[in-house]
Amino acid sequence: MAEGIASLDPGIISDVKRLLWGDDLKEEVFLRWMQGFAFSENEATALVQYEGGPCAVIAPVQGFIIKNALFSQRPVEDFSQVTVEESTELLLQALCDIFIHVSSGAYTILSLEQESCDSNNQSESSNQSEAGQSSCKKSRLDQEMFHSKLRCTKCSDIEMMRRNMKTNISDYMGPSGVLLYLYSIILTKGIEQIKNEVEDPGEPLIDGIHGHGSQSLINLLITSKAVTNVWDNDKDVSGLKLHGVSRRAFIGFLSFMEHLRYCEVGWNLKNPEYPVWLIGSETHLTVLFSKNRNLVITETLESNARRIFQTFDPEGNGFIATIVLGDLLAALDLVSDKEYVDIMASKLDAENLGIITQSSFFEEFFAGETTPEVPKKFKLYHYNGLARSCHDNKVMYHDCDAVLQDEIEVQLLSDVTPMKMVLLTKWPTIEVKWKDEIIPSLN
Repeated sequence: MAEGIASLDPGIISDVKRLLWGDDLKEEVFLRWMQGFAFSENEATALVQYEGGPCAVIAPVQGFIIKNALFSQRPVEDFSQVTVEESTELLLQALCDIFIHVSSGAYTILSLEQESCDSNNQSESSNQSEAGQSSCKKSRLDQEMFHSKLRCTKCSDIEMMRRNMKTNISDYMGPSGVLLYLYSIILTKGIEQIKNEVEDPGEPLIDGIHGHGSQSLINLLITSKAVTNVWDNDKDVSGLKLHGVSRRAFIGFLSFMEHLRYCEVGWNLKNPEYPVWLIGSETHLTVLFSKNRNLVITETLESNARRIFQTFDPEGNGFIATIVLGDLLAALDLVSDKEYVDIMASKLDAENLGIITQSSFFEEFFAGETTPEVPKKFKLYHYNGLARSCHDNKVMYHDCDAVLQDEIEVQLLSDVTPMKMVLLTKWPTIEVKWKDEIIPSLN
């Protein structure tokens, strides 16, 4: 059951502010985050982002909207036919989904004592222009007023949470909606729990100077854990345990920074439960998705083994050094005592070249295992919530036809755009042809 609406303790508000923004939050940064979840006039299910910053929340919510639209019991066949009521319901489902994933059973839902825009303006706020010139956006609260008006409702079960969210959906589509939702997520997850998951509890989840959301915040929304890194599982670096993503994400993540070799995105984010991925550039988040569920595969013994093999062959040479065979077998929970390893090394490296090929290893240990085939041809769609980054300043999905080549060929790349470089980190042999030859922007 739900408790009544109550004021928040000033100490809790201070703790949330410090966790999110640090000790130096600029008013202009706060105001960039002060917007609601509003849909594009040109794409009924696409959320609009007015200024830089809140993509760290808007893009994950957009990902869950797409997931629910395409892979629910009644999938959307034609995005252009979605009604305002249907898009609002998809938004509600997405917000509730993330709530459920981060919660340990109870929910804290925030609202404002007096919303800065009357709920009668709902139809206006949900159909506002790409420039964001609605009365709802113009009446944004400053940070002092926003925090002074915060009120909370505690729900002890999912159904009560859903009813509360449905009753108050206009608040989330109003001028403070993104921050109301973000603060609700933080208090539902728990401040101390988030501090336990992040790598550096002293680093805010949002840069208070520039307004960019951290990877920990992004991971919290798409994986339910606020870990700082994007690799699989935990790593021991010089005796320091660094947390990664421990299971398949609900919504995936790809990064332009991986192309630049600044990070390593693991299998759990590259192969999420649904074919929907956030794409991270240096400063922005967009969304890539497909209607083809077969683009993500179910984990098998062989696919798991291939991922682990790749960690011993990071350059992708197709072989490992014979001396690490024992470590590989141990990582796969296979027999790895020295006598057995020596026998297998002699068999797999019969010519004593000092290497064991990937093909010979899998023929020996995983013969008969089959990995589901990924489609060779499929369509991809891209979303960017910033109108100024979209063709004709219209927030719309943009699609391409993709083909996976059989082998990686040494060739001069004609397409060296950031989009292509990101796609190659997921599909090394991909070739794409964007509609009307318009390549989407990641920024």
